[in-house]
Amino acid sequence: MCKTDATTNDKKPNQLTHRVMVGNVPLGGGAPVVVQSMLNAPANDVDANLAQIRELAAAGCEVVRMAIPRRDCLDAFQSVCEQSPLPVVADVHFDAQIAVEAARRGAAKLRINPGNIGGLAKTDAVLDAAGEAGIPIRIGVNAGSLDQDLAARRDLTLPQKLAASAAGYVEYCEGRGFHDLVVSAKAHDVMTTVRTYRQLSRDLPHIPLHIGITEAGTQFQGVIKSASGLGILLEEGIGDTMRISLTDDPVVEMRACWALLSALDLRRRGPEIISCPTCGRCQVNLIELAKQVESNLMSTTKPIKVAVMGCVVNGPGEARDADIGVACGAGVGVVFKHGEVQRKVEEHAIVDVLMEEIGKL
Repeated sequence: MCKTDATTNDKKPNQLTHRVMVGNVPLGGGAPVVVQSMLNAPANDVDANLAQIRELAAAGCEVVRMAIPRRDCLDAFQSVCEQSPLPVVADVHFDAQIAVEAARRGAAKLRINPGNIGGLAKTDAVLDAAGEAGIPIRIGVNAGSLDQDLAARRDLTLPQKLAASAAGYVEYCEGRGFHDLVVSAKAHDVMTTVRTYRQLSRDLPHIPLHIGITEAGTQFQGVIKSASGLGILLEEGIGDTMRISLTDDPVVEMRACWALLSALDLRRRGPEIISCPTCGRCQVNLIELAKQVESNLMSTTKPIKVAVMGCVVNGPGEARDADIGVACGAGVGVVFKHGEVQRKVEEHAIVDVLMEEIGKL
């Protein structure tokens, strides 16, 4: 018994949550952190949504979410589910009957907020429909849509309110015998979100958590805010699935998700670029070179490290752990593999030669 307790204590929170299946994708229970995004094509345009799903799948998306704002969008949602290469989550607000129908029409998971779907009484029908379909439900709580009574309490911090709201809904669902649950509780403020998920991880240790900074903003600010908050949580082992929410093309969200997971050494998909910030010693247009290499590698899924360095003397040593790289001098570049020099090339040929060598890996 003591040995079991010690083993359990050594595990990170996302190894102790229960496992749910979103289509064929395992979520929770120590499964790899699932990367997901949300479609932003018109909800009644089947072809546009399927085209976006294919783009997202190519970029590494594993689960995709689709809003169903009106009942007359349900036919389109069903068609998307039937043809999608990825599991499709139905995102439903304000109308419990849409969630019920989505479960019957092929949703791999439902995302609801009991607080705005008509209360617990109407949530019952959604639980029944999900149970009949054998699909999980994500209970999503946001700082902007807390129950009025809970929002008005002065004795609780916002993270405590968000966690309490989510915990109350979980208790209700489990009390009705529905256990295939995932929880999210987001805010646009980074540290509010971090504190909320830490609280949730303590209060609901068995429930898989969907983490993200909601309304994080456009690409530059959104990536920084999301990486700051989600990086903290993921390093602590909190989070079973994630979305980096950006006011941008959802494909950009995918690249950001994988870059973050790679930086934390949790999952790798595609190359990592190691490049120096340049200085007065640099004698080539290193910024442009690095951008070209990054662009050329955009569709590569090999989890390799590629260095683009501005100094011939120090470059190979500074990036010795790279699989391959180039260190530049006065109009030339030295290509190296794992710190060992391979060949010298003229500046105009650096990118082509580097890509040629990468192709041999």
